[in-house]
Amino acid sequence: MSDSVSVKICGLRTAADVDAAAAAGARYCGFVFFEKSPRNVSLDLARDLATGTPVGLAKVALVVNPDDSFLDALTDTVPLDMLQLHGKETPGRVAEIKSRYRLPVMKAIGIARAEDLAAIDLYAPACDQLLIDAKPPEGADLPGGNGLAFDWQLLADRKYWTRPWMLAGGLTPDNVAEAVRRTGARQVDVSSGLETSPGQKDSSLFRRFVQNARA
Repeated sequence: MSDSVSVKICGLRTAADVDAAAAAGARYCGFVFFEKSPRNVSLDLARDLATGTPVGLAKVALVVNPDDSFLDALTDTVPLDMLQLHGKETPGRVAEIKSRYRLPVMKAIGIARAEDLAAIDLYAPACDQLLIDAKPPEGADLPGGNGLAFDWQLLADRKYWTRPWMLAGGLTPDNVAEAVRRTGARQVDVSSGLETSPGQKDSSLFRRFVQNARA
C-alpha cells in the first residue's frame, strides 16, 4: 500500500468522526458551512471541532458563494488551514478571497462533459488547489455531496494542470481504487460515500476508504 494518495473526509460533524478520520490516515477534514446541507455546522461547533483536531489533519471550510461578512466571522472564530469555495465564485472573487484572508484556497469545478474542463484552466491561476467534482443536476439544492460520479475517463491523461487537484464525486470504499487508477488522482475527497444517511457518517468505513485509495 502507498501513502502517496491524500484523502479528504468532508462533512464531519462530531469530534469522534474527526478523530476517526485522523486515525484512518486522512490528510484533510472538511467542515460544511451551507445551511441547505445535512452536513452543515455552526461556527461554534466548527470551532470546537477544529480546536480538537489532531495535529497533521488539515482543517478545510467548505463555503458556497460567501460574502466577506461571513468569511470574517468564520476566520475569526474557527482555526482553519484552507478555504474550499464550492459555489459560483468568479476567478476574480477567488483571487480576492485568497488575498484578503491569506489562507490557501481550493476551488471546486463541476464536471459533466468534456467542455466543462475548460473551467479548470480558467480558475487555476486564482487558487492553490482544484477540486474536480461531479456537476450537480439542474435544480439541485446542493452544489456537492450528492453522491454522483462523472465519467472519470474525461480526466485520463490530463495531468498537466498548474495546480494540485483533488477528485470528488460519488466516491466510496468500493470504487475509489478504480477512480484513482483511471484518473491518476493523487488526492481524493469523500463525503456522502461514507454515510448511512445524509449527514450521518459511518466511521467504520473511514479506514477502508483510505486503504483502498492507496491500494
